Amino acid sequence: MKFFSGFCLANEQELFAPYLIRSDFTVAGFSYGAIKALKCALSSTTRIDTLQLFSPAFFQDKDAKFKKLQTLSFSKNGEAYTQNFMQNIVYPSSFNMQPFFKQGSLEELHELLHYTWDEAALKALKERGINIEVYVGECDTIINAMAVKELFVPYATVYYFKRVGHILKD
Repeated sequence: MKFFSGFCLANEQELFAPYLIRSDFTVAGFSYGAIKALKCALSSTTRIDTLQLFSPAFFQDKDAKFKKLQTLSFSKNGEAYTQNFMQNIVYPSSFNMQPFFKQGSLEELHELLHYTWDEAALKALKERGINIEVYVGECDTIINAMAVKELFVPYATVYYFKRVGHILKD
């Protein structure tokens, strides 16, 4: 299994252990890592059976003002931005994410905010026989779970968890 970490995180795949398919033919990613996982699957020439996307970073429903404000906030005070971000990804739980913390960069933030999920790419993966699974939480304060669900339903099995947020923990 190949796993890609989220923004400001490293080695957090254990958070998703109940859902992860541990196989040489699985590519998975959380949040920002879901973008990397999709790119990996698209460019791979080796066998992939399953692409697992946990709370995929989805901001194409946000306007340019929102994205600019996020970027400016991070640029002005990266530490405060990151602290707030870490609180938001665990909401509504009180899970300690500190063991998984790794400072993110402005370049990574820009990429995740401006990434556009391409339906043609999702369709192409589905046509290649890759099973796409998407996991989202009802109480996610980072992404709009319903917008994610709407985008992915034609191409993936979408698991929508009640009473959990971005890290899918209660």
